[in-house]
Amino acid sequence: MKKVDLKRLLTISSLIMVSGIFLLSGCAATVKKLDPAVKGPQVVVNPSTVRLGVANLMKTNIIFKGSGFEPEDVILVELLNVPVDGKKEKVVAGTAQVKKDGTFEAAVGKVTKMSQFMRAKIDAFKGQIIVSKAPMPTGTYTAVTRSLYCDKTAQCALTVKGPGMMGSFKDWLGAKMGKIVVKK
Repeated sequence: MKKVDLKRLLTISSLIMVSGIFLLSGCAATVKKLDPAVKGPQVVVNPSTVRLGVANLMKTNIIFKGSGFEPEDVILVELLNVPVDGKKEKVVAGTAQVKKDGTFEAAVGKVTKMSQFMRAKIDAFKGQIIVSKAPMPTGTYTAVTRSLYCDKTAQCALTVKGPGMMGSFKDWLGAKMGKIVVKK
């Protein structure tokens, strides 16, 4: 083999390997589903693991799905034992109306993701997210769904991880573009 051919082969194989790593690292986790055999209250969250970082979190759809609740009831989703200013607090992640079949879907809104997860503020007039505090600590939190009109509850786990390399790069780029303002 010529030296030029070897160099080209090495370059192409390196590109394929790097592409494969990015493809595999971007694969989503298994979607959790409700168990139809369970007759009582249950809840799942998708994705079950979220990464902190303004850009990634804003685009991540966090959905709590549940079943086994009373039709027409209202559900409150709370994360338990979240460290806030040195104390363990309950953080409201979402609310939902229960459908006639006893199921619900509660999405975590962008304001909640920024104010509770990232502990940032949104300046809607300037189109900026202002980060002045550390985000919620990483870890696994218990998410409890509570019925407001009866005593039914269910729980699941939500894992919060720090930003990945791409998430950190996106936030850095957002700061350079003026979309994210860091005031620490």
